[in-house]
Amino acid sequence: MSTTAIKTENAGEGLFAFYGELSAKGRRAFWACTSGFAMDAMDFMIFPLVIGTLISVWHIDAKTAGGIATVTLWSSAIGGWLAGILADRIGRVRTMQLTILAFSVGSLLSALAQDSLQLTIFRALLGIGYGGEAAVASVALSEIVGARYRGRAMGSYAASYAVGWAAAVLLQAVIFASLTPDIAWRVLFAVGAVPALLILFIRRNVEEPDIAAAMQKTEKAPLLGVLGADAILSTLKGSLLTIGAQGGFFSLMVWMPQFLRGERKISIVGSTPYLMFVIGGAFVGYLTGGWLADRFGRRFVFMASAICAASLAYIYTHVDFPSGGLLVLGFPLGFFASAYYSAVLPFLNELFPTRLRGAGVGFTYNAGRAVGGLFPFLIGVMSAQMSLGDAISLFAAVSYGLMFLVTLALKETKGTALQS
Repeated sequence: MSTTAIKTENAGEGLFAFYGELSAKGRRAFWACTSGFAMDAMDFMIFPLVIGTLISVWHIDAKTAGGIATVTLWSSAIGGWLAGILADRIGRVRTMQLTILAFSVGSLLSALAQDSLQLTIFRALLGIGYGGEAAVASVALSEIVGARYRGRAMGSYAASYAVGWAAAVLLQAVIFASLTPDIAWRVLFAVGAVPALLILFIRRNVEEPDIAAAMQKTEKAPLLGVLGADAILSTLKGSLLTIGAQGGFFSLMVWMPQFLRGERKISIVGSTPYLMFVIGGAFVGYLTGGWLADRFGRRFVFMASAICAASLAYIYTHVDFPSGGLLVLGFPLGFFASAYYSAVLPFLNELFPTRLRGAGVGFTYNAGRAVGGLFPFLIGVMSAQMSLGDAISLFAAVSYGLMFLVTLALKETKGTALQS
């Protein structure tokens, strides 16, 4: 019989206070969810790191490279919605295992691709797992943590994305320093199959959240429930919010490695410290954003992050800093371009009832990837007419402007008890 994942409600007010309230069951689930998301991030972020190499090796243009990223994100939107529906029907834990398998196999097949069409197909498979895992794991984690600490728990979950991102950057530096570029990118993709091993841990150690298990015994979620009359407004609000949030992040991060190399003339290995400063800022931003979301509310984090991220994106891509200044500026840029995720994730989970939570979070979170995921392609197209820095900052401004405006129409969900 399943036991509760919450141990106590008096664990303090620190960044990691939520961990003290979790039972052994809850802590195993936490590590499974965060590890899965970290590996999810590693597999996805490998592609932005090798865009320049693929353009050179395969003689493709920026539009084609950006298109591959966009197809991956579109597939993640489909995968997120389907996985959410599946999670409401067969369970969060079983669905999470399937999504991890999908993005691991997709990354391994990417290493074997012979041209851009094959790579697009294999990255689409990866995208299905990438979108599904991110949504389902966040739902499972939100259902084992009390309302008081949900922002901080989701902040730690989101911070694992930065860990996976950093792993991809460090692996790139080691592999490209050891092998020629035409071989190195394939090895880097092949390493992305390692997350499949996590499935073994989940199968043996992670149980279904209590409220989800109880729901699955008593009712079946309608297939298109998130589009029903009682949920459509929540679905619309969540989708518009994440279009702005995801569009801003991907506008910046998909093309940043190529921006550093193409416009700042920094080598692949030389760009590593610049990217690590951005990732370090993102890691701190994820953690801090969760604490701020619990303390001041989700809307505060959305609005502050939108203003600061849009401003810093323009400064980073247009002000001619010396190399040391650009290096340091990466930290606050990474902070504000990531902190809002720690408020977005609990907010989306708090919008929907348990019977629709998987599908609701899967649809809304990945609607942002579907529309925001178009931006890397458009940036690639626009870079033929303007500088890459101009294109990046333009789409970042549009995205964060949308996020700010949508927030004005949102109601605060801080303190919502999912069990009700």
